Amino acid sequence: MFSRIAGFLYGVVCYGISMAMFVYAMGFLANIGVAKSLDSVAYTPFGHALAVDIGLLLLFAVQHSVMARQGFKRMWTRIVPAQLERSTYLLFSSAALLFLFLKWEPMGGVLWNIESTAGQYGMYGLYIVGWLIVLTATFLINHFDLFGLRQVWLNLRGQKYTGLVFRTPVFYRFVRHPLYVGWLLVFWSTPRMTAAHLVFAATTTLYILVAIQFEERDLMRIHPEYTEYRNRVPKLIPMATNSSNSGRDVRGGQEAEV
Repeated sequence: MFSRIAGFLYGVVCYGISMAMFVYAMGFLANIGVAKSLDSVAYTPFGHALAVDIGLLLLFAVQHSVMARQGFKRMWTRIVPAQLERSTYLLFSSAALLFLFLKWEPMGGVLWNIESTAGQYGMYGLYIVGWLIVLTATFLINHFDLFGLRQVWLNLRGQKYTGLVFRTPVFYRFVRHPLYVGWLLVFWSTPRMTAAHLVFAATTTLYILVAIQFEERDLMRIHPEYTEYRNRVPKLIPMATNSSNSGRDVRGGQEAEV
């Protein structure tokens, strides 16, 4: 029983750390309330800053993708208890993010700067909408499973973990990856686009496009229904869908893992 309590507390702590990184990322990307943000004043040569930032982004991408792959999980759960795998993944992801935030090198240079009040409000509005989509998408999938709390809670109660059903709630009826749509809005919605912000947004966008390929390969292996869903629903850009699809259920729940 003690090990189950310890596992639950570990999951809660990992969840709390990941939520703290979530909040910190809001300030880091919007240049609000953090000591060093995405667009802070440059203090190193451009070439050095560019190399450091690309390296930080690649480090996060490798950690985030490799640990999400099914093959890695099978190997990893020989060391880490299965019920703690998701929480441990979040802990490593949070560490990689914190390292990126602390070591990020601003670059200076402005590609565009929207000076009108309406334009600035519009960009900040899109930024907020992006975060709301991200947060809402996690709850549509099952927020507590996605962040490891369901796993440690079931283990605490002595119940066997069962995978979530394959379904398409709300956003998932219009695009296969609404969570990524939210992230893209967050990354690109800024009234002042600096060189550092462009590098961050472009690199993370490329990562998302590549990661989707690996994610969907896993989903088609795990859920046979996903192939039909993939053929029927667009990837990232919403468009009209057949009204008869409104009752269909498919789970698109690995995107936050990639």
